[in-house]
Amino acid sequence: MTEAEYSGGRALPRRIFQTALQACSISRAFELVSVEAGMLRVGEAGFPLPRREPVRVLAIGKAAHTMVGALAERTGLPFAGMVVAPTEPEVRHAGLAYFRGGHPLPDAASVEAGEAALRGLRGLSPESLVIFLLSGGASALVEKPLAELSLADLIATYRVLVHSGAPIAEINAIRKHLSSIKGGRLARAAHPARQLSLMISDVPDGALDSLASGPTMPDTSTVADCQRIAERYAMLEQFPVSVRKLFAERRLEETPKQGDPAFSGAHWTVLLANETARQAALAAAAAEDFAVAVDNSCDDWDYAKAADYLLDRLRQMRQKKGRACLVSGGEVTVRVTGQGGVGGRNQQFALYCAQRIAGENISVLSAGTDGIDGNSRAAGAVVDGTTEARAASLGLSTAEALAAFNAFPLFEALGDAVVTGPTGNNVRDLRLLLGW
Repeated sequence: MTEAEYSGGRALPRRIFQTALQACSISRAFELVSVEAGMLRVGEAGFPLPRREPVRVLAIGKAAHTMVGALAERTGLPFAGMVVAPTEPEVRHAGLAYFRGGHPLPDAASVEAGEAALRGLRGLSPESLVIFLLSGGASALVEKPLAELSLADLIATYRVLVHSGAPIAEINAIRKHLSSIKGGRLARAAHPARQLSLMISDVPDGALDSLASGPTMPDTSTVADCQRIAERYAMLEQFPVSVRKLFAERRLEETPKQGDPAFSGAHWTVLLANETARQAALAAAAAEDFAVAVDNSCDDWDYAKAADYLLDRLRQMRQKKGRACLVSGGEVTVRVTGQGGVGGRNQQFALYCAQRIAGENISVLSAGTDGIDGNSRAAGAVVDGTTEARAASLGLSTAEALAAFNAFPLFEALGDAVVTGPTGNNVRDLRLLLGW
């Protein structure tokens, strides 16, 4: 179905979302990276290039391929290292090994990549330079569990975490303390080399050490935090026996903190974050003569609570200003019960909104900038005041789909799934609420 076949109320949010995606250009973000006079420069910071060995590169995440491509284009340097992504590369760069890890759950390839990453960082010197290219999704893509955890137990633990309804920072706090890589342990493996982490952030502002579960940064979470999180979300009884035992016997090991020697030669730079997408969406909506506002206060809220809050805020804007667009970045949480169907947090949010805006001149789009929402092939979905009625005319129940966490089949039938394919990027989700 072409865009022209959509009603205007659903086509416009799609166009605004595409504009936001285009603004989050990784090649543009890498424009502050250059090489001159034997130095790698990132903005004002400079890093002497090693004279007797190639620059080591470790790229992990949904944006790994595009980040490596941009770094190669900007520097022209010879690399040694590896790339781990959930997709196969279109181009392979000399000197780099490629892995396709599991996502959203780790798999055998994830562990193979984790072991290769640790091997590749052995024996580096203070003159070595390691560039970590980090983006969202890396937590599952590269993993090396603590020695006593099997892969099956690790996968089961990740499944509990992903379905718990906990915010990403809390999920990753537990991941860090079960891993030989996360929570600054990759930086410890690379010490005493100089380390530069270039990041495409898919985590909340102020929680940068949650990105990719913080493999190269001092960890702000603690073992005590993990205990509280596991108890708060009733995870302990769901974890496999080996993980329950680690918690019960208080045998989780603390992660490297600020001041650890592992970070003495480390530097971190965020190249892209959700702010870029939000600002592009605001400008596009303003150009369509909408009064615009940003509200990120519901970041990490339960999807239903977030939807009620944002819809109330939009209705207040409409009363004062008529045509209004509310932009919200970040992620909502969904606690999946039962088996669960096909969908993701963005489609769950959109479907809940469809029930709350039936008959109103309101449109809502919620989608991930990575192009992937949960276990579906969609990035998200778009709804308006006609969605409920159109679904009913096809014999589909929004209430049943919502209760079964099975939103994608309904949106696919309506033609209202937002399908972009993997974007090679990830700066969190974007929610657009428009009212006329």
